[in-house]
Amino acid sequence: MSEIPYKIYLDENDLPKAWYNLRADMPIKPAPLLNPTTHQPCTREELAQVFCDELVDQELNVTDPYIPIPDEIRSFYRMYRPSPLTRAYCLEKALGTPARIYYKFEGNNTSGSHKLNSAVAQAYYAKKQGLKGVTTETGAGQWGTALSMACSYFGLDCRVFMVKVSAEQKPHRRQLMGVYGANVTPSPSNTTEAGRRILAEFPGTGGSLGCAISEAVETAVKNPGYRYVLGSVLNQVALHQSVIGLEAKAAMDKYGVKPDVIIGCAGGGSNLAGLIAPFMGEKLRGEADYRFVAVEPMSCPSMTRGKYAYDYCDTGKVCPLAKMYTLGSGFMPAANHAGGLRYHGMSPVLSELYDEGLMEAISVEQTKVFEAAVQFARVEGTLPAPESSHAIRAAIDEALRCKETGEEKTILFGLTGTGYFDMTAYSRFQEGEMSDYCPTDDEIAKSFAMMPDVK
Repeated sequence: MSEIPYKIYLDENDLPKAWYNLRADMPIKPAPLLNPTTHQPCTREELAQVFCDELVDQELNVTDPYIPIPDEIRSFYRMYRPSPLTRAYCLEKALGTPARIYYKFEGNNTSGSHKLNSAVAQAYYAKKQGLKGVTTETGAGQWGTALSMACSYFGLDCRVFMVKVSAEQKPHRRQLMGVYGANVTPSPSNTTEAGRRILAEFPGTGGSLGCAISEAVETAVKNPGYRYVLGSVLNQVALHQSVIGLEAKAAMDKYGVKPDVIIGCAGGGSNLAGLIAPFMGEKLRGEADYRFVAVEPMSCPSMTRGKYAYDYCDTGKVCPLAKMYTLGSGFMPAANHAGGLRYHGMSPVLSELYDEGLMEAISVEQTKVFEAAVQFARVEGTLPAPESSHAIRAAIDEALRCKETGEEKTILFGLTGTGYFDMTAYSRFQEGEMSDYCPTDDEIAKSFAMMPDVK
């Protein structure tokens, strides 16, 4: 077999020297972002009013397969990358399965998750552009923590709107962001016009990522010298997260193993897009075949029950429209504990791949997720984040099917972060107070009815 292209873009320690742009190998590209007013494709100039200039270029780039990672970013990456690829020997033994289970662990940094991979990139480009600071949203708090760390490193102001229910459940996350100098506001709030509108329409709401995005974008636009940065969904974020998959593939190649199935949790889609990137690239180029599985919460099932259509990226309807699998920007998820998966839509890249039948999607109940999380923690020694535990649930189920059939499959899943700030959720599960919620067809239909009419 000829030299695998991605190996050219790894250094001697298997740290990526370039991000892999999966869209370059996609025959059918994700649909362009649309101006929310004109419904015409967003121009570079329009996007540059919200995002950093070089990030806009990355967002629009569908042709270059590899984009060099600046030395300043790679220097930061060296503090915690390459991240470990681990074989779950103890879990395999506990399950009694012939399957081989590997996981790519992204929790070995203070933010506790994969989010730092994109946070440092976005903060770097903001600093390079000479900006004063950035605004953002966060669900479970991993992204807000990661961006706080990156902004502190580069000397930028950081303003974070945190989904209110998560802010209440995870006060220590707010405090950690404060350690790194961030200003954290529970969302929806009375500090923005978007927040006040949402509170008027949904009194007492615990919020959603869509709400927090609206407030963060409004704050960025109204404050000179600021730009908005996003922790998931966008093409640029999926690009930065490709370091996960590039490292995972390099390690598996060294082990001489090939995954049969690759599993990741799916909220906005950044970690899954990053994990599968080089593997999906091989599939698209006809060089290898893999099975890909996206796992989402039953309480917010954007892929399994959503529509593939243009929709607002935020509840306040100020962001560009994206073509994605969506439950509608007005959908308000139940106050489940997988805060990072409380988003109404899905990455345009993953949405296009799913629509073409190149990957699968399943939804799982919260109590089943925490059963898997506790089992994993007890045998593998790491307490996983609730978001990551969706992938663990699917990986365990896949391994148990192998036990029934005798198949010796190789399973790879993404362990996107740690759950040490999620003890309220773990306590509720242990005490039998956790329940499952599945939105009704009527609730989803009501949200669909508010979606824009864009062909």
